[in-house]
Amino acid sequence: MDLDTRRNALVDLINSEGNISFANIHRHFPNVSEMTLRTDLKALDLERRIVRVHGGARSVDYVVGIDGLQDSKKTRNTEAKQLIAQKAATLIRPNSTVFFDSGTTTEELIAHMPDAHIQAFTCNVQNIVALAAKKKVQTFVIGGRLSPFTMCFNGSQTLKQLEQLSFDQSFVGVSAYQSNVGFTCGSDEEAAIKRCCVENAGQVIALFDSSKIDRRSTFHVCSLQDVDVVVSDGNLPKEFLDECRHADVEVL
Repeated sequence: MDLDTRRNALVDLINSEGNISFANIHRHFPNVSEMTLRTDLKALDLERRIVRVHGGARSVDYVVGIDGLQDSKKTRNTEAKQLIAQKAATLIRPNSTVFFDSGTTTEELIAHMPDAHIQAFTCNVQNIVALAAKKKVQTFVIGGRLSPFTMCFNGSQTLKQLEQLSFDQSFVGVSAYQSNVGFTCGSDEEAAIKRCCVENAGQVIALFDSSKIDRRSTFHVCSLQDVDVVVSDGNLPKEFLDECRHADVEVL
């Protein structure tokens, strides 16, 4: 197994487990020395493809709790993201105020949405670039400390600005959902931004593909009852669809 193949396999293993010990990693690669594996993990961490932690490694998804590093995620689930973006784009109302959360699905939504007269708000660098291509859209940037993982501004300054705003619509990226805990993500700062934009929006639209169902992360974002519309890939399980009906949540 050459170096690139081994490191790609390491990333796939860590992403599939979410959080894995070094001993478990070594069990999956018994013919690779511990020193070589530690060098691989250090290199992958520097490339921001995984995150090294004491005694092992974590998936970027597990740590940041959204779509992760956007450049490394753009080629994943592309068909599902495009379908979700196309559906969500039909919900955008002209002459309204709209918040766009971080994530490659949200970036895809901006690419698909009509060039209409709206006031768009975002904390994400890629979203800013995508919105700049829309001539009729007036873009407002919510600043703060920039995260190198998500290319999103966050922290106390970001929250202070968001708390003073109200939106007609918030399009929120979702990384995990379980019926007993609701929507969660792996970053407390990202969760705080999402909570604020859920609380301050007239309509909350959650964007996620079916793979996010029955997953759980650390920090609570909101319950299903806090969401007005779910936009997904058409493969949501029946149990979740039943929950949406009982909560009076529209599903697209």
